[in-house]
Amino acid sequence: MGKIILTGDRPTGKLHLGHYVGSLRRRVELQNQGDYDRMFVFMADVQALTDNADNPEKIRQNIIEVALDYLSAGLDPQKCTLYIQSQIPELAELTTFLMNLVSVSRVQRNPTVKTEIKMRNFEANIPMGFFAYPVSQAADIAAFKATTVPAGEDQEPMLELTRELVRRFNQVYAPVLVEPNIMLPENATARRLPGTDGKEKMSKSLGNCIYLSDDADTVWKKVKTMYTDPTHLNISDPGHVEGNAVFTYLDAFSTDEDFAEFWPEFKSLDELKAAYTAGGIGDMKCKKLLNSVLNKMLEPIRARRHEYEQDIPEIYNILKKGSLDAREVAAKTMDEVRAAMQINYFEDEALIQSQAERFKQK
Repeated sequence: MGKIILTGDRPTGKLHLGHYVGSLRRRVELQNQGDYDRMFVFMADVQALTDNADNPEKIRQNIIEVALDYLSAGLDPQKCTLYIQSQIPELAELTTFLMNLVSVSRVQRNPTVKTEIKMRNFEANIPMGFFAYPVSQAADIAAFKATTVPAGEDQEPMLELTRELVRRFNQVYAPVLVEPNIMLPENATARRLPGTDGKEKMSKSLGNCIYLSDDADTVWKKVKTMYTDPTHLNISDPGHVEGNAVFTYLDAFSTDEDFAEFWPEFKSLDELKAAYTAGGIGDMKCKKLLNSVLNKMLEPIRARRHEYEQDIPEIYNILKKGSLDAREVAAKTMDEVRAAMQINYFEDEALIQSQAERFKQK
């Protein structure tokens, strides 16, 4: 199939700026560049249910929210395939087969799994589906023979496990599956955008997000309370930009053109950083700059979202068509997988004939 991109998100809430800089913005760029043969973007509702099994309505409601975020951010269903994970049963089948090729201890060593288990307080009672979701993720990628997965650096351990499982399958059975590579954000700062509270990661569950769908007033309320430098008590005090969420966000989003438009006293972020570090620049002025930068970026996204919201049935039609297209691709891969594993009993004419001959000889 050539060069294939695959990426997706858990539909547990609206998408936020961490999603946008981590992979969504890059997805739109890659889609428009047209350098890849196909691009698959999916809503991982099966994985979302691994820790929301008792609240399926949460997932059901957020499917449309994530779809709206995808479309409003610029993903085009004419250029990429948008689909829902649960609508591709072949993925569950491949997950089952891949589970036989990995040990429990190998999955436990995955640092991302360890972090997620601790964050959800699952240490004493881990749902089996949640524990095994890295294998499910590997199946998501392998079923489409994806060569490239745009993601944040926190997903690198998952991609390494996927490569191991693909290699193992190909060695044991036949060279059917493809090893994927991760595509990290080009802006190193954007690889792990912190929350507005300065915590390591922006997360829906921590309530420290700025959402793509937030209106201008909401963005400003969140920016005003952002974590800065706790030692920068007076404007005249020297400030620190390391660990300062406002400057991390400016690193991720601002351009020299933004400075020309919103704060012409400085030609670039580097100049502002130097002035802030020397002392004499207030945090609120920096926050006002960031607010202007974010709302300039988000306004067209919000406008497109409003347009799409006027025809929700069409959004579901897009997802249905994308799911049917995606299933067709996954089904072809699974035909190859079953043949490699020699469990395609009814399609294997040679097997049927050889067995017939064997019993005739008795």
